[in-house]
Amino acid sequence: MKFIVDQQVEDIEMPENLKLNTFLQEFHSDCPHPECGFGFYGFAFGQSPFPVPRLIQEALVKNVHKGEYAAVPGIPELRSAISKYNKHYFGMDVAPERIYVGPGTKELIFNLLEILHGTVILPTPAWLGYLPQIRFLKKNYHMLPTRANKKISPADLRKLALRLQDRQKILILNNPHNPTGLLYDKLELEEIADICREQNITVISDEIYAQTTYDFSKFLSMGKIYPEGTFVTNGLSKSHAAGGYRLGYVIFPQHAIELKTQFKKILATEYTAVSTPIQHAAVAGFEISSDIDEYFDVTRNIHHIMGEYCHNALSKISGVKTTKPDATFYLLADFNAFAPDLQKAGISTSQKLSEALIVHPYHTAIVGGDSLVLERTDFSARIAFVDYDGSQVYQNYLKNKPKTSSERMEFVKENAPKIVSGIQMISKFFDDLKKNNLLNTNAKQTSLITTS
Repeated sequence: MKFIVDQQVEDIEMPENLKLNTFLQEFHSDCPHPECGFGFYGFAFGQSPFPVPRLIQEALVKNVHKGEYAAVPGIPELRSAISKYNKHYFGMDVAPERIYVGPGTKELIFNLLEILHGTVILPTPAWLGYLPQIRFLKKNYHMLPTRANKKISPADLRKLALRLQDRQKILILNNPHNPTGLLYDKLELEEIADICREQNITVISDEIYAQTTYDFSKFLSMGKIYPEGTFVTNGLSKSHAAGGYRLGYVIFPQHAIELKTQFKKILATEYTAVSTPIQHAAVAGFEISSDIDEYFDVTRNIHHIMGEYCHNALSKISGVKTTKPDATFYLLADFNAFAPDLQKAGISTSQKLSEALIVHPYHTAIVGGDSLVLERTDFSARIAFVDYDGSQVYQNYLKNKPKTSSERMEFVKENAPKIVSGIQMISKFFDDLKKNNLLNTNAKQTSLITTS
């Protein structure tokens, strides 16, 4: 019997990070060089390397026996804890009734796009997960390319909104931003909010990296600036290094009573509720405590040190420009100065650049620009600086906190040697490219990359 797959599923491509992961799994057995045995320099995967806070682990163990279904919006204890968490850290006075819990912010953003009518405005570059969801739901959408500063221009947003005929427009705002690591300040958010009010634009503000803001006093939620029109999503994945727990939440705008009823119907239909033991464990993560405060402080400081090193090291490569991250564990590296040399070497797209960097002798994994909703010929790449043993580095930081710039550099060299070597390999790649000295075997080896 032959099974027929729905066309809209056929039209969805495998996410680029999963494509790359498939290739990397096969790479070790395919590469004939003994050096391949060490693995690769991993700048591609955006996962916090730190251990899940012990408070959460212990709470999960205590509640592992709870097998009953939870309430669709989330257990009351968790919604209350999230409410207090937002008041304490983000200065947002949000009633628990405005909070819905889901299996990760990725799913909640998908659910929001399901129920909200209108055209989606997607600023670029963007996290690689937004566009496949928009396409899967067959939503009308328009790209909003950012300018040199890689942030939304209010003037460009207004110009685009005036062209759109839908009564409602939906802006996806990612702050702090993946892939650039940049942060919007109060004035920038206020200017965007003014356009949103004027043009009836609803905002989905993905703030999953909020707690990774290096100077946390500078973070401001769009939910405070534009509370009547913003859906704020956040969760455990990045701040608490608990991506595998699959727990996120969304805060609804003020007075969105009818919409919450519709949303609850969608959640109940699609997945009933988030795992009950996981929800009870999450309560511990969202409760205010000195242990959690220390965890946030240490992890964001380490991210800052790693980001600072990568920005400085990549910027020293002649022709390379990078964003200087204010938060997250990413930066965007611009390799477009090498475009003529890349074209001569047969590397015509950012995907081919990613493929050329992963093969011998470079062994370096990046996420190319076309995966970030940039043009395929844009030789930019997201660099995730998390390729180190988070548990060990966390302890090493507590034992000896680096204070000076030289101590910070030594901290990276001692604790994240693969990050150091990976950037050296990127430098070697472009040096070889300039010298017209890329290995001839690259063309053969890049054909091994799976596109399925």
